[in-house]
Amino acid sequence: MDFFNKIFRGDRVIWMIFLFLCLISIVEVYSASSILTYKTDYWKPILRHSLFLIVGMGIVLGIHAIPPKFFSVIGILLPIMWILLVVTLFMGQINDSSRWLVIGGASFQPSEFAKLCLIVFAAFMLSKHKEDKEDQRFRWIIIATVITCALIFKENGSTAILLFVVIYLMMLIGQIPWKKMWKLTLIVCCIGGIFTAFLLLIPMETLQKKPYNITRFDTWKSRIESFSEKKVSVRDPEFKIYKDKGQNHKDNYQESHSKIAIANGGIVGKMPGNSVERDFLPQAFSDFIYAIIIEETGLAGGFCILLFYVILLIRAGFIANRSEKLFPKFVVMGAALLLFIQALTNMAVAVGLIPVTGQTLPLISRGGTSIWVTCVYFGIILSVSRFDNPKGIKREEEIEAELIEQREISLAEGGNL
Repeated sequence: MDFFNKIFRGDRVIWMIFLFLCLISIVEVYSASSILTYKTDYWKPILRHSLFLIVGMGIVLGIHAIPPKFFSVIGILLPIMWILLVVTLFMGQINDSSRWLVIGGASFQPSEFAKLCLIVFAAFMLSKHKEDKEDQRFRWIIIATVITCALIFKENGSTAILLFVVIYLMMLIGQIPWKKMWKLTLIVCCIGGIFTAFLLLIPMETLQKKPYNITRFDTWKSRIESFSEKKVSVRDPEFKIYKDKGQNHKDNYQESHSKIAIANGGIVGKMPGNSVERDFLPQAFSDFIYAIIIEETGLAGGFCILLFYVILLIRAGFIANRSEKLFPKFVVMGAALLLFIQALTNMAVAVGLIPVTGQTLPLISRGGTSIWVTCVYFGIILSVSRFDNPKGIKREEEIEAELIEQREISLAEGGNL
C-alpha cells in the first residue's frame, strides 16, 4: 500500500478511470482483433497493444510527476508540428489519406501531437489575462488554430473540426468577450455552410481531375449523402447485407454491421469474446469498437463506458475549479474536453447519430500514437490535481509524513528485536 501511495499521486478518481479504461481496452481489443489473427501470430495484436498501454502507463507516471508550470513548453513546439503536418501532406501514408509520417521505420500521427501543442498554447494565451492585450491574445489563438486546423483538415477533416470545437469551448471558459465569440461563430457558420454547399453541389469528377485531385472530398461527400439519405433497413430482404455487392452494401456496410452488433447486444450482451460482428466490421478494434463493446456487454456496458468519460470531464472540472492558477485551470479543461468530445464522437458514429468520422475511442481503441498522447492528457490532469491543488498538496505532505513515520516505527521495531 505504501508503494502505491508513493507512486500513484494525484486525483484517485482520475487514476481509477484511467486504469479501468486500460483494462477494458485490453479485453475488448483482444476480442475485436480476431480478424488480425488470421494474418499474423495469434498473440501478436494484443501483445503489441498491451505494450503500448504499458508504455502509456509510464508516460502518465512521468508526466504526473512534473509541475504544471513546465507544460507551457509544449506550446512552443507548435511551429514544429506545423512543419511535420506539411511534410505529412506530401509524404504521409495510410490508405487514401496522408495521416501518418514514417521516420526511421517508426510511424506516428503528427496531428495527435499538433492537437496537444495547440491546446497547451491556447491555455497559455488564455492565462495571460490582461485587458489591454485581450485583442492580441484572441488574435494569436485564432491564428494558431486556423493554421493547425487547416493543415489537418485536408486529410482528416473530423479531427480538425473536433480540435476547433475544443479551442472554441476553451475560449468560452476563458471569458473571451461575447462580442468576439459571436463574430467568430457567425464567420465559422458561414464558412461551414459555403463549404458544405460546395461539397454537395460540385461534381466530384471535377475535383478529382488535375490540377485539383482532392480525392478526400469524394469520401466526405459520400459519407454525408449516405448519412442524410433514407437508409435501407437491415431487415429488408433487398438489402442482402452478406451477399449484395451493390451500392447499398458499399455505402452502408460499416454502419449496418455496427447497428447489427448493437441490436445483438441487448441489455447485458453476449459476454466478452462472443462477438459475431467483429469478423465483419473492418475497424472493429478502433473506429467501431464501441459497437463491439455493446454487443459483448450490452447497453449496460455501453452506458458504463459513457459514464467513465462523463465522470472524467466532471472530475477535471473540479480539479480546474480548485486550481489557484489560470494556466493549469485551462490546460486541464482543454485536455478533458478533447477526450470527452472525441469519445462522444466515436460513440455517436457507432450508434448512427452522425456520419462516419474515423475518430477512435480514447484509450480503448487500438493504436499507438493516439494512446500515448491520450496518456499525456491524463498525466497533465493528474499533475494539476497533484501540484496545483492546495488540498492535494496537503494530502501529499500527510502521505509523506505517514510513510516516514511508518519507516521509523519499522526501524525501531527491528532494533528492539
